[in-house]
Amino acid sequence: MTASRSFETQAKTLIDDLKAVCANHGLGNDGNEFKIITQIFLYKFLNDKFAYEAKRIDPKLGKAKSWEDALRAYSADDYEMLLAQLGGSTAQLRPEHFLATLYGRQNEDGFAKILDTTLLDIAALNTDVFSVTTDDKTKVVLFDAITDYVSSKRNEFARALINKLMGFSFEQIFAEKFDFFATLFEYLIKDYNKDGGGKYAEYYTPHAVAKIMAACLMTQERQSVSCYDPSAGSGTLLMNLAHKIGEEKCALYSQDISQKSSGLLRLNLILNNLVHSIPNIVQGNTILHPEHRENGALKKFDYIVSNPPFKLDFSDFRSDLETKANHQRFFAGIPKVPTKKKDSMAIYLLFLQHIIHSLSEHGKAAVVVPTGFITAQSGIDKKIRQHLVENKMLGGVVSMPSNIFATTGTNVSILFLDASNDGDVILVDASKLGTKVKDGKNQKTVLSTEEEDKIIQAFKAKKTVEDLAVAVAYDEIASKNYSLSAGQYFEVQVEYTDISSAQFKQQLTAHRSRLHDLFSSARKLESEIEKTLSEIRL
Repeated sequence: MTASRSFETQAKTLIDDLKAVCANHGLGNDGNEFKIITQIFLYKFLNDKFAYEAKRIDPKLGKAKSWEDALRAYSADDYEMLLAQLGGSTAQLRPEHFLATLYGRQNEDGFAKILDTTLLDIAALNTDVFSVTTDDKTKVVLFDAITDYVSSKRNEFARALINKLMGFSFEQIFAEKFDFFATLFEYLIKDYNKDGGGKYAEYYTPHAVAKIMAACLMTQERQSVSCYDPSAGSGTLLMNLAHKIGEEKCALYSQDISQKSSGLLRLNLILNNLVHSIPNIVQGNTILHPEHRENGALKKFDYIVSNPPFKLDFSDFRSDLETKANHQRFFAGIPKVPTKKKDSMAIYLLFLQHIIHSLSEHGKAAVVVPTGFITAQSGIDKKIRQHLVENKMLGGVVSMPSNIFATTGTNVSILFLDASNDGDVILVDASKLGTKVKDGKNQKTVLSTEEEDKIIQAFKAKKTVEDLAVAVAYDEIASKNYSLSAGQYFEVQVEYTDISSAQFKQQLTAHRSRLHDLFSSARKLESEIEKTLSEIRL
């Protein structure tokens, strides 16, 4: 087993052990379990990251029998100097915050309170860098008092958690740069990111979709760019885009109405060396209160990725959107409240218009939309497509296979925007690709790596590929009622075969003979039916 695979297995075992501790204390499948698991896991990660960076700054710490004891021996000035050299991506810790310190104090009375106080101290010490902001400017700090979620035997619970963290270290990962945090993050949150979370449940974006979006957006090397997701969830799309651009070359911005999702996104950023973007995470209602602004106006971004909710009841605040200030943002209109089912309101149309409005002059975006959007013959859908064509803001469309999301049967497409595309638009029909597999009670379609690359190459080449992709001009799209379905632009291929006069006569004779046999059979069948009907007596 390779070192990276071995470490990944150990990390997943740690997660399973922490979940077992929660289950043993009555928190299995409890609504607060994910808060405990993610926070105690994050505490361990930050402790080890601090150790790794401290040893890098002062190599003598790595040679000491106990790096913790060596740091305790530092003078106050030397310790402050060390903290100043850590860099913004590493949480600042004091000796009383170290895991080894907690482990040594686990038999003290009130250990649960000691653990909670430690986590809250770390959160307070790192508020400026590691806090998520809400749309009412409240800061959501890094940690809670996690033992408050346990009704009894809190000290025993706290000891069990700390003991599970011992004997395991992330330090080798920081040193060897193993790229497995996307897999680890997905494993960490797999039980807490399902579609059973009620009204604002998010659908985890499949890796194939995220990979295609990021790869098709990145057509050239970029430096110092801004990337935005107005419905970020736990950050799958932003992480893929950041890895494609380079973590040090981009600043990420996000907003999401879900408190849980914002917490998970923060964890994802920490695991993926994107701590510098945490202050740009906002928990709040993007459609009603978009928070990212510059000089009083909505901020414009270089790249935008989004898998917005398709249907959601926003009737409670719909009237608040009908303001003069929002007319430019929602240029194609605001969906009306359905007479029968309010939760079926097409909120993705608002997100899409918000994204278009938030693109910089040369910005690009990739947005997951229901496939019905690309061909709708009227309404807001068509107005948006017409706007994109007339303003030359289209990059292309990739229509994905059915059931690419196991949790929803809605067919989806990826709409690519390009604010400065004067050339052709590339339309890709990938609906016939993929293999259908069972995913629990659901069926989903999985694309192979080769199929993903085939889609990406076709999109980037901007050339017609038989039965897969077609490059079309803006004028041609306008002539077809602004349809963005690749199938409507494919040429019908008619195959001709040269044959001699004798061969033609031979085939014609064979066809006549075949038709004669069919007519004879039909007359015989008709006779038998009439005979049977005449024998039926009422």
